[in-house]
Amino acid sequence: MSATAQPTPELIFNTLGGYQRTAALKAAVDLDIFTAIDEGAATASEIAKRCGASERGTRILCDFLTISGLLSKTAERYGLTPDAAAFLSKKSRMYVGSVCEFLVSPEIMRNFDDLTATVRRGTVAPQGNTVAGREQQHWVTFARAMTPMMMPAAIGIADVLNIAAAGPMKVLDVAAGHGMFGIVLAQRNPRVEVVAVDWPGVLAVASENAARMGVADRHRTLPGDAFTVDYGTGYDLVLLTNFLHHYDVPTNTRLLRKAADALKPGGRAVILEFVPNEDRVTPPLAAGFSLTMLAGTPAGDAYTLSQLRQMAVDSGFAGGVTAHPLPMPETVVVATK
Repeated sequence: MSATAQPTPELIFNTLGGYQRTAALKAAVDLDIFTAIDEGAATASEIAKRCGASERGTRILCDFLTISGLLSKTAERYGLTPDAAAFLSKKSRMYVGSVCEFLVSPEIMRNFDDLTATVRRGTVAPQGNTVAGREQQHWVTFARAMTPMMMPAAIGIADVLNIAAAGPMKVLDVAAGHGMFGIVLAQRNPRVEVVAVDWPGVLAVASENAARMGVADRHRTLPGDAFTVDYGTGYDLVLLTNFLHHYDVPTNTRLLRKAADALKPGGRAVILEFVPNEDRVTPPLAAGFSLTMLAGTPAGDAYTLSQLRQMAVDSGFAGGVTAHPLPMPETVVVATK
C-alpha cells in the first residue's frame, strides 16, 4: 500500500506570494536584464553594470528569476531559459516585454486590490470599469504595448482564412485596437481593404502600424463606439477579436447581429477569444481569463464554444460555426452568414 501524500501549505504560500513574481518580471523587463544576459553579461556584477543597478539588488532579483524558471544559474553565472530568450530579450524578433506596460499597469492592477468586494457585488466597481462607453487612455496603452503578443494570432487568423488566395475582400475590423488583425490580412492579400473601428486615439496607433507595414492605402478608420457607429454594408469579413469577452451574452448577441447586417450574404464573422472547455476550469489560461473579466468589466466572461456558437446562431449566422484552436491559448471561431 502506497503512503498517502501529506498535505503541504507550499501551494498556498506560493499563491499568496504570486504578486512577487509579477513584480520581479516587471522589474527585470524595466531594467532590461534579459537583453543584458543575451548580450553576454553573466555575473551579477556584469549585469548590474550593464543595467545601471546595484549588484546586491541584481543578484537577488536574478536568483528569484532563476527560482521562477526564467533564468538558469551555473556557479555565479546566469543564462536565459528558452522562453526568456525567445520572448524577453530585445534581441529576439518575438520580444513581448512591452506587454508589461498594459498587463501590470495601475489601471489593470488596482481592480484586484479588493477582489473580495467585487465577488460580493458580482461586478466591477464603477471607477474600475475598463469598458465604460467612452475612450480611455489605457486602451491606447493597450494598442501600443500588446502588438507583439497579438502577431501570432493575427498570422493564425490569416492562415485559417487562407487569405492569400481569397481574392478581393472588404474587411471590417471592429474594436481594432493596434489594428494588426486587419493589417496582416492586407499584407497577405493585396486585394484586401480594411475599415477599422475604434476610438480616435486608439485608431491613431492602428494607422501608424498600417503605415509602418505598408498597407496605409488600403486601411481606413471609422472612429466611434462599436455599438453605435454606422458600419455601412457590403463586407466580406467582420473581425471581432478579443472583444466579446468584455460583455454579457445579450450585448454580444446584439453586436453580432449588427455585424451580420454589415456582411454580404455568405460573409463571415471572425471571432478570436479565450475559449474554456465546458467544465470552465480547463485549459488553465483560457479558463482563468474569466477572473480578469470579473475584476474589470460589469458583465464580461470567457465564453465556451457552445456559448459562442449559440450567440452566433441567435444573431443570424445560419451558415455554420467552426472553431480553429491556435498554438497560443486562444481560438478562432468563424461564423458564416
